[in-house]
Amino acid sequence: MKQEKSLSRWLRNGTWTVLLFSIAFACSKSKAKEAEVQPEQGIKYELSTELFPNPERGFARTFTVQSGGVPMSLAQLNTLRGQNISLVVRVFYFNSYKDKPLDAPELSLIQTDLDNLRTAGLKGVIRFAYTDQMTGTDASLEIVQQHLDQLKPIFEANKDVIAFVQAGFIGAWGEWHNSSNGLATVQNQKLVLEKLLSVLPKEIMVQVRTPGQKQGVFNTTAALTKAQGYSGENIARVGHHNDCFLSSTDDYGTYNNVVAEKQYISNDALYVPVGGETCPPLAGFSPNCLEGRTQMKLLKWSYINIDYYQPTINAWKASGCFEEFQRSLGYRFSMVSAVLPAAASGSLKLNVQLINNGYAPLYNKKIISLVLKNKATSVFHTVPVTRDLRECKPSETITLDETVSLAGIPAGDYSLYLRIADQAPSLKDRLEYALRLANTGTWVTENGGMNDLKSSLKIN
Repeated sequence: MKQEKSLSRWLRNGTWTVLLFSIAFACSKSKAKEAEVQPEQGIKYELSTELFPNPERGFARTFTVQSGGVPMSLAQLNTLRGQNISLVVRVFYFNSYKDKPLDAPELSLIQTDLDNLRTAGLKGVIRFAYTDQMTGTDASLEIVQQHLDQLKPIFEANKDVIAFVQAGFIGAWGEWHNSSNGLATVQNQKLVLEKLLSVLPKEIMVQVRTPGQKQGVFNTTAALTKAQGYSGENIARVGHHNDCFLSSTDDYGTYNNVVAEKQYISNDALYVPVGGETCPPLAGFSPNCLEGRTQMKLLKWSYINIDYYQPTINAWKASGCFEEFQRSLGYRFSMVSAVLPAAASGSLKLNVQLINNGYAPLYNKKIISLVLKNKATSVFHTVPVTRDLRECKPSETITLDETVSLAGIPAGDYSLYLRIADQAPSLKDRLEYALRLANTGTWVTENGGMNDLKSSLKIN
């Protein structure tokens, strides 16, 4: 009997021992799990109204050159970024080549200009034409096609610094409204445009002078859809340039059906670039600040010529809206908020919200990266972010919401940055081509230009 009671007592004590051990083990596991779940840092960013240049947008300088002319001055180009200009419109007139191939000096002139743009940290909107006179003559279709074949290697070699190409070639100023060789027809415009698109690298877009011209070439009045946007189809690579902007109700005949065609461009411009220059306004029409703002927002303007028409530009300066247009032309991205972990190992959950307060989307794809700077060694580690910033349309927000790998990054304390770079290998590490976000106290010029996320990360 005593042995049975003793065994019973031992079993009960053993049960408590096992139970206590199980509880202790469970608590230990719970604490381990708690240690793995790190607190997150919620960050709010202040929007900035500061003026600064960003690639492929804003006020642009325009330079023209006749056959046998001289290249753009590198010294002059080097001053433009200090004026918040990142874009140059370069018009080449082949006035001496209307009946013959381009020669080596002419091709060298074009190459030198593009080299100088690259050296100065700028990009170009390029156009080719044969005359700058309404009564002047252009070239035959055969010559145009021959010249485009000759230009193909230049386009390929310099696609990094070509923002867009204007269709050009036909008629005075290459604006497609007349032609001494009968090229100002839908059929011939289609042949010229298709040839141009075929010799350009796929990532370069083209602009035509009027909405009716694009509609005629592609035989549709329907604007691009989301499915078509950035698809690489010819129709998805053609935008618009209006070189008589804010000059009259129909902008000197740019529009036939004004309301419908402006809405067409507004929808099309979610995926293709729009820009151009102003003209002398007709009597009774005012290109004032309100009209400029309204039309630029509606038509999603990315750039405008600062050199013409000067009275309109000067009126904006006198009225106080010039700097507003400087800030708002094209895209203007800002960070709104972020939620980031204080510590991580293996991977990091990224959550950064951006807003586009510009008039237009971004048209040329950029490379987004999370950059980690080791606080002790100052070594940078770059982690790719897959989101496409072109998806962030005017007045919309986008969230960089994904889990990124930290594989290969040593343990330590890091500062976090967001870097938005050009996709061209030749430009991706250059400060001038990095995209700056419009926030207060976040832009740093080290490592080719980055945006400070104001967050620290401990990698275990």
